[in-house]
Amino acid sequence: MSKIKDFTQGKISKQLVIFAAPLFLSNLMQVVYNMVDMLVVGNVMGKVGISAVSVGGDLCNLLTFIAIGFSNAGQVLVAKYIGAGEREKLGRFVGTLTSFLMFSALGISVISILFQDALLKLMNTPDAAYSSAAEYSFICMIGLVFIYGYNMVSAVLRGMGDSRHPFIFVTLAACTNLVLDLIFVMGLGMGAAGAALATVMSQALSFIISAVFLIKNREAFELKANVRDFIIPDKKMLSSLVKLGIPMAIKMASVQISKLFVNSFINSYGVEVSAFSGIANKISSISNLISAAMNTSGSTMVGQNIAARKYDRVKGILKSLSVITLSVSTFMTVVFFFFDTEIIGFFADGDAAVTEVGAYFMPIAALLFYASALRAIMNALLNGSGNYKVNFATAIFDGIIMRIGLALLFGIVLDMKYYGFWLGDAIAGFTPFVIGIVFYATGRWKKP
Repeated sequence: MSKIKDFTQGKISKQLVIFAAPLFLSNLMQVVYNMVDMLVVGNVMGKVGISAVSVGGDLCNLLTFIAIGFSNAGQVLVAKYIGAGEREKLGRFVGTLTSFLMFSALGISVISILFQDALLKLMNTPDAAYSSAAEYSFICMIGLVFIYGYNMVSAVLRGMGDSRHPFIFVTLAACTNLVLDLIFVMGLGMGAAGAALATVMSQALSFIISAVFLIKNREAFELKANVRDFIIPDKKMLSSLVKLGIPMAIKMASVQISKLFVNSFINSYGVEVSAFSGIANKISSISNLISAAMNTSGSTMVGQNIAARKYDRVKGILKSLSVITLSVSTFMTVVFFFFDTEIIGFFADGDAAVTEVGAYFMPIAALLFYASALRAIMNALLNGSGNYKVNFATAIFDGIIMRIGLALLFGIVLDMKYYGFWLGDAIAGFTPFVIGIVFYATGRWKKP
C-alpha cells in the first residue's frame, strides 16, 4: 500500500492542519533542541556561555543554507512529480538529491573549517566568548554531513505528504541532545564544546534512523532506484534541482548572512547585548513555529495542485493559511505583551543587565510575529510554484537589500543603536509577503 498522500482532493483545511501539526511539533523540538544548549551552557558558564552558543550557533546556521535551500527545492519537486502523476521518477530524483547534498556537505565543512577564525572575527565575537564560540562552531562544522542528510530525508518524506515520521526523528534527536548536554556540559564540565558534541551526536543518530526508515519503506513510497542513481545524478533532474535550489539556498544564505551582519554590529555593544541577541533569536524562532509548519505544508500542497492544474484549490490553501497563521500571531503578541519581562528573564537566568537590554523589545517582537505569519502565506505560493526567477528576486530583496539596508538605516543613520538593527530586521521580514501579493495578482504562479 502506498504511503504517498494525494492533496489534490479532499477538505483543504483538514489536510493542512493534519499535515502541519507534526511539522509544528518538529519545529518546536528544533527550538527546544537549540534552547537546551543555551540554557544548560548558560547555567554553567553564565552570559559568556550564552554568547558563545549564540555566536557559534549563528555561524553554523549559516552553513546549512545549501542543505535547507536544496532540501526545500527537493520537497517541492517531489510534490510536483506526484501532482503530475510521474511517480516513476521519484527514486531517480531522490538519488540525485542525495548525491548532490552529500557532496555539498563535505565541501562546506572543509571550507568553513579553513575560514573559521576569519568568520568569527568578522562577527565581532566578544573576546570573553571567543574561545568557547570557536570550540562550539568547529565541532558543528565537522558534523554538517548529518544535518544535510537529515534535511534531505525529511524533505523527501514531506514532499510525499509524510510529516509524522520527521517529527518522530527530530524528537528522538532532541531527547538525545538533552541527555548528552547534561552529561557533557554539567557532568563532565566540557562547556560549549560539550553542547556542540551533544548536538552533532544527536543529529547523527536522527539521520541514520531516518535513512534506514526510508530505505526499508522504499516500496511503499514508490522509490524505484538503484545504486547508480545515488552515484551518477540524472542531468535533467539535477538541472531542475539547481534552478530551483539556488534561489532557495540564496534566500537562506542571504537571510543568515544579513543576520550575521546585523549581529556583528550588535555584538560590538558588549557581552550583555550579545547575550540578549541570542535570546531575541530564540523569541524570533518561537514566532516561526506555526508559520514555518504552515509554509512547509502549504508548499507541498500548492506544488501538487499547481502540477495538477487545480488552481481553485491553491486559492483555498492560501485562504486557510491566512486564517491560521494570523490568529496564532495575534495570540502570541498578546502573551508577550503581558509576560515579556518573565519570558526574557527566564532565558537570561535572572541576569539584570541582560534583562534590562530587552526591556523595550515588545514592539519588535510584535512585528516579528506578524511578519512571520504573512511571510508563511506567500512563501507557500512562491516555493510551491517552483518559479525560480521570483524566488531569486525574493532572496535578494529579503535577504540582502531590505534586511541590511533597513538595519543600517535604523541602527546607524537614525542612531537607534542595537534596537535599530533589530527593528530593521523585523520590518524586512514582510518582504516575501509584498512580493508574493504581486506574484499572486499577476497569475504567473499558474505557469510551469
